Amino acid sequence: MQNTSMTRRSAIAAFIGASGLVGVASLGGCSQSAPADNAAATENATSSSAGTSEPNDLAWWQKTIVYEAYPKSFQDTVGQGTGTLAGVTQRLDYLKELGVGAIWLTPVYKSPQKDNGYDIADYYDIDPRFGTMADMEELIAEAGKRDIRIVMDLVMNHTSNENEWFVESSSSKDNPKSDWYIWHDAKEDGSAPTNWRGIFGGSAWTWNDTRQQYYLHTFADFQPDLNWECEEMRKELYKMAKFWLDKGLGGFRIDAVTYIKKPEFKDGESDAPDGMSAIHNATANTPGILDFLNEFKAEVMEGSDAFTVGEANGVAASELGSWVGENGVFNMIFEFSHILVPQGGNETWYEPDDWTLTQLKDALTASQKATATNGWYPIYFENHDQARSVSQFLPGCKDPVAGGKMLGTVLLTLRGTPFMYEGEELGYTNVAWDSIDDYDDVSSHNQYEMALKAGKTEEEALACVHKHSRDNARTPMQWDTTENAGFTTGTPWLPVHDDYETCNAEVLGEDPDSVLSWYRELAKKRESTPVLIVGDYNELLHDSEEIYAFERTQGDTRAVVLANFKESEATYDASVVDELTFAFGTHGTSTAGTLQPYEAAVFMK
Repeated sequence: MQNTSMTRRSAIAAFIGASGLVGVASLGGCSQSAPADNAAATENATSSSAGTSEPNDLAWWQKTIVYEAYPKSFQDTVGQGTGTLAGVTQRLDYLKELGVGAIWLTPVYKSPQKDNGYDIADYYDIDPRFGTMADMEELIAEAGKRDIRIVMDLVMNHTSNENEWFVESSSSKDNPKSDWYIWHDAKEDGSAPTNWRGIFGGSAWTWNDTRQQYYLHTFADFQPDLNWECEEMRKELYKMAKFWLDKGLGGFRIDAVTYIKKPEFKDGESDAPDGMSAIHNATANTPGILDFLNEFKAEVMEGSDAFTVGEANGVAASELGSWVGENGVFNMIFEFSHILVPQGGNETWYEPDDWTLTQLKDALTASQKATATNGWYPIYFENHDQARSVSQFLPGCKDPVAGGKMLGTVLLTLRGTPFMYEGEELGYTNVAWDSIDDYDDVSSHNQYEMALKAGKTEEEALACVHKHSRDNARTPMQWDTTENAGFTTGTPWLPVHDDYETCNAEVLGEDPDSVLSWYRELAKKRESTPVLIVGDYNELLHDSEEIYAFERTQGDTRAVVLANFKESEATYDASVVDELTFAFGTHGTSTAGTLQPYEAAVFMK
């Protein structure tokens, strides 16, 4: 979700299970009923790869490419400066040419847009900024004509404080929705129930004068957490999800799901000078969460060919078997171990984030191994909450075209379903605006202030924002060389990147050596090369700090992928490609034993 960026950049990617039951009293007409333990009770489109030998044995979502579109920045069709659903429809042919079979839309529900849609006011309606329900239905239909499915972001940890559910819940202690959210009395001294620090900083609790109680919000104070212990509330969420499936969706990305189950409300150990404790460490993956998610699977997804991918920060690779696979709650989950490597696993952006390539390889390989025989992995290097991959994984890269093509090669040759983020196929790099006032991202402003309080200069604090801001991923899509890169005829809600005249879909689409052209070629290679879809994964050259190498094997077929993450030439033991022939690569040809700067090469037999 939008406001989990702090989580993505900050939380430790280890499984943290806090014991205990949710300390919420039954205050209204909501029964506090936990779901039955039905971990093995249902099966929907969950697919295991164990024994798979041909692409036809896989579900549709395992063979395709998913493209994440951030509608607000994708294509404006009415001159308002923000994107529309009609704009996504307008660009379907562009996405089809990329080999895309599913489009994940970040939230387009009715919302105050304080957190760019992740603060939902009405789950059953489209926000007028994006269009109408008719526009959504047209997008689903037109995408279907091109064999593309639409995937929606499903936010079930919290809502907007303007949602009618919360308005009613906060009105008294005895209304029918009184217990749909998490309310708690103050401590004896009147302070918040716990010392938990929210994802955006400050207390995770906010006082409500009407109820004379605090409510919990993992993220911003305008995003109150739903109470999953309340059976009526859960049933309403399931009803809402089925409403959207009935419209023909291809799946859901489940936002911030690791926080839905809450532990006992007690103070955590202080982890910063403010005396507070990160809420992630207290609430992520609390025991009992899988019972809720198995219930969701049974009530919503059973019998559907739609897929689910959970945003499961804090789930370690060793825990994936309970989350995905034949008995898992989701078809796939986004875990964050590899994303956190270049960020040093730090909660604050101003802390050092030194890292090594072997750390990144360890994280990727652990996830590959964890889903090798049971489950399926969503491969990604970018999303709407991350800095651009060329800037993040190749710091100081002087050749972003070569770097972007190399990272794209890894993305589309690893085992799993590739998730591509808008602009990634164009080789986008981070922006570096002159002032913190130029940034829209709330976490950027909070991190900037935290850096200043920690003694950093304004220049140093801004450098941290340049490196990590979510706005890096949210600048408008660059379509052509016209004003505002063809994104809008109005004033764009965020500035267009300075490089739009040379880095845009129209120009790069006509350049055979561009990142875009390479992504299009890679999509074709992946589709026509079964070993790249169903082949087993095994890491090679593990100790190299320059090269990420792995093999994919399917029967007698073997493909070896080598990617140089450095701006200097790298050498390797040529025996790893013995009896193999160069198949394709970013530099046109490749000499066994040597990789040029940022070169990726694939050898096959």
